[in-house]
Amino acid sequence: MICAGIDAGSRAIKVVLIDDRALTVAGSGIVAQGVHQKELAAELLNQTLKEAGATHHDIRNSVATGYGRNTVALADTTITEITCHARGVHHQQPEARTVIDIGGQDSKLLHLSENGHVRDFAMNDRCAAGTGRFLEVVSEQLEVALIDIGALAAKADAPASISSMCVVFAETEIIGLLAAGESPENIVAGVQASIATRTAAMSGGRVNGPIVFTGGVAMIPGMAEALEVALGDRITIADKPQLTGALGAALLAAEQQ
Repeated sequence: MICAGIDAGSRAIKVVLIDDRALTVAGSGIVAQGVHQKELAAELLNQTLKEAGATHHDIRNSVATGYGRNTVALADTTITEITCHARGVHHQQPEARTVIDIGGQDSKLLHLSENGHVRDFAMNDRCAAGTGRFLEVVSEQLEVALIDIGALAAKADAPASISSMCVVFAETEIIGLLAAGESPENIVAGVQASIATRTAAMSGGRVNGPIVFTGGVAMIPGMAEALEVALGDRITIADKPQLTGALGAALLAAEQQ
């Protein structure tokens, strides 16, 4: 039998299937988020099951998590993304004590106990300036593909200072920097540093290693390095970081009787 984890995030829906005994991944899939979340989640689950050579009859239990978890009607239950990311990271790296999760619309910093439980956490869901949305904005302004943002930042010689606390004002600030002749490389590097600084501020100066980075933003080259500078500590990127929440949801589904 298998268990399913469905992470309905703000930018993408992710599905992970695991063998409920061996706790090994049997299949996974990702699709861009849209208006019809319920239908998208169902289609993605069907496709992932097909690719894994399984059917709905093989699913013993399923858990939905993420921004739109309550819209995933096909799931047996829902669990918060904080708990699911902690479980997913602990499964992959039991030694982890801090989890940084940066997604499209929010960012979270979790402190874990030795058994992987969440001791406490801080969350930014009120301002997109500390999330993946900020990178999307600069990508649009500079007409550079999001996947190429990191390579551009690597060429910076003096990262620009982005002081605005709101992504709307930050966008205006970026336009001003471009008009003043600032290079795209320095602007991107400045945006990455700005996101990292806001994330580090959530820690209140208290971060225990090892630190694991999850979420879609973890896949952007240069972001882990920017966080290392802001936190003054080494960062490890989770294996397939965009799937960590769905993996944790599937594992929690397997643990339920």
